[in-house]
Amino acid sequence: MKTKDVISPLLKWWWLILIVTLVGGGSSFLITKQQPPIYRAATTLVVGRALNDPNPTNNELGLSQQLADVYVTLAQRDPVMNATKQALGLQKLPNYVVSANSNNGLIDIVVVDTSPARAQAVANELARQLISQSPTNSAQDQASQQKFVNQQLSDLQTNIAKTQQDIEDRQKTLQTMNSAVEIADAQSQINALETKLALMQTNYATLYAGTQSGALNTLSVIEPAALPTIPVGPNKWMIMLLVSLIGFTLSSGTAYLLEYIDSTIKTPDDVSRVLGTSVIGYISEMEAGKEGWSYVYNNPRSPIAEAFRFLRTNIEFASLETPIKKILVTSADVSDGKTTVATNLAFSIAQEDRKVILLDADLRKPSVHELVGLPITPGLSEVFREKVNMVDTIRSSADKRVALITSGNPPPNPAELLASKKMERVLSSLEEVADYIIIDGPPFLITDAAIIASKVDGVLLVIRPGLLREDQARVMLEQMKRSGTKIIGVVFNRIQRGQAKEYRYYTLAYEGSQYYNDGAGGASSNNDEKKKPASRMGNSRLGGKIAEKKL
Repeated sequence: MKTKDVISPLLKWWWLILIVTLVGGGSSFLITKQQPPIYRAATTLVVGRALNDPNPTNNELGLSQQLADVYVTLAQRDPVMNATKQALGLQKLPNYVVSANSNNGLIDIVVVDTSPARAQAVANELARQLISQSPTNSAQDQASQQKFVNQQLSDLQTNIAKTQQDIEDRQKTLQTMNSAVEIADAQSQINALETKLALMQTNYATLYAGTQSGALNTLSVIEPAALPTIPVGPNKWMIMLLVSLIGFTLSSGTAYLLEYIDSTIKTPDDVSRVLGTSVIGYISEMEAGKEGWSYVYNNPRSPIAEAFRFLRTNIEFASLETPIKKILVTSADVSDGKTTVATNLAFSIAQEDRKVILLDADLRKPSVHELVGLPITPGLSEVFREKVNMVDTIRSSADKRVALITSGNPPPNPAELLASKKMERVLSSLEEVADYIIIDGPPFLITDAAIIASKVDGVLLVIRPGLLREDQARVMLEQMKRSGTKIIGVVFNRIQRGQAKEYRYYTLAYEGSQYYNDGAGGASSNNDEKKKPASRMGNSRLGGKIAEKKL
């Protein structure tokens, strides 16, 4: 896949991508602009006495972490939440998050709110209510019992120190004794004092573990929430950027999806890939209110006239090796403008002082006579039925260079007439007296077009970009191959401004040139008189020569 194939959908649908991106970014900015700022307040608590203990054990640290996880769950339960709302007189708490830091027994309470004071108050009150659910609060409620325990600890501490001193004194006295009886008695006293010391130390440790200072299941605040002054959100510019990016991504994806779903022929690359030929003509949409069939004749210096000259030149290049005189102009649909292309191509070729015959060979739904304002009869079908001579069917342009033959009344068997030897003789006789025969045929999906294509030198296929589906084009191509048709090339017709850049260049190049814009609507020097481009031709040069032929 080429780089331009990747970028092409983005360039084609740039307006959709731009609108979605701007609408998304603009709407997100307006919405976030109305939102009040958000503030963040945080309180940190610690479980146990690990921070105050100079030598905490691994068991104490592990137990603190486990207790912290329990308190995190408790902080998000109704007892703590309801107590906090009641204490602050709130109907609803702002959003808050409680989390435990790994392996250190710390608990963080983070509150976000549009009011900084409320965020601070809720964070601190949640911490206070969580502490009230712990044994720390129970110890405060039992102050008298705690006082008695503290007194006992003080007495034990004094006795332990006195006993340790007695043991040291007796050990010194023991070193000066010589009598075995005295030594044995002193050793017995020392053993009794050591037993007493161990018992007092055990009692002291038991009582101390029951106090707040020695308990592991305690909860205390180490960092209360401060009043936040700087908002933490919303980040309006970041939100706008993200929404714009999302809009750009979605619209770009939609552009690629539309291109994937759209299987119509839109670019010269599509023509080359599907039909195996090239685009040799690019015709813009003609101005409203002007006769399209004679646009080149009436506006010889217009950009569209120059586009037809570009087409004429490419046809001449295609006929360098093999002469191309009989050209069938056809299309895949009735609305592609093949008749307009055929008539203007005839006038463009005639401007080179060539004798051109324009033949309407669409015997089912003819349209040339309606465009030029002539009666449909006599025409080609009357020649087939030998009701008139060929010369009686011919009209000519004002400069006598383009001869026009209408289709005549639609016959009941057009395919049989077009496939007959008589049609070959008609074309042969016309070929002898004209430089070019431009045949306006039916759409190629009709059998008649394939029959005519087998009798001409080449086919000019008219396509409106973005309307012909690839499957239809492939069916038409198969019919052309079966009939041995030589495709001269494709004409992109009725190109609108803003369509694919690959061929817009060819149409806008003429329109942007001051050379072609000067007097674009004027006629050539031999068109000063306001004459109809088609009129009844009597004994013209072409008519006389055709009359001599036996059909």
